[in-house]
Amino acid sequence: MNFKSILSWALRIVAAIILLQTLYFKFTGQPESVELFSKLGVEPWGRIGTGVMELIASVLLLIPTTIVIGAALGVGLMLGAISSHLLVIGIVSNADGGLLFVLAWVVLLCCAAVLILHKTQVEKIKNQLLKILAK
Repeated sequence: MNFKSILSWALRIVAAIILLQTLYFKFTGQPESVELFSKLGVEPWGRIGTGVMELIASVLLLIPTTIVIGAALGVGLMLGAISSHLLVIGIVSNADGGLLFVLAWVVLLCCAAVLILHKTQVEKIKNQLLKILAK
């Protein structure tokens, strides 16, 4: 196994663990999670929907043929999370010291790095999409 492969696995595992760890709070309706999504005005469907999307992204990140799709989904989800923190929730949520905000950045950076490491797959998908759209 070469360095690029090891780095890719490490980044994907870190992102997946963080995404999966937050699912407990979302899917069990923990007060912290309910409060956060209530501030956004999307409770409960936003909480459950986000959890489902994070679960999908986590699984896709760990399957070799769907790495790029999972990483792209992770980037999109984390851009939404970071924007929500900056514009509505605040960096600190429920006296967490900004932990959720920092974890969103960690996942974003891991997923972005995975996309860079797998740029040939990204190019293939981009070209396939362009062919479909050209029809």
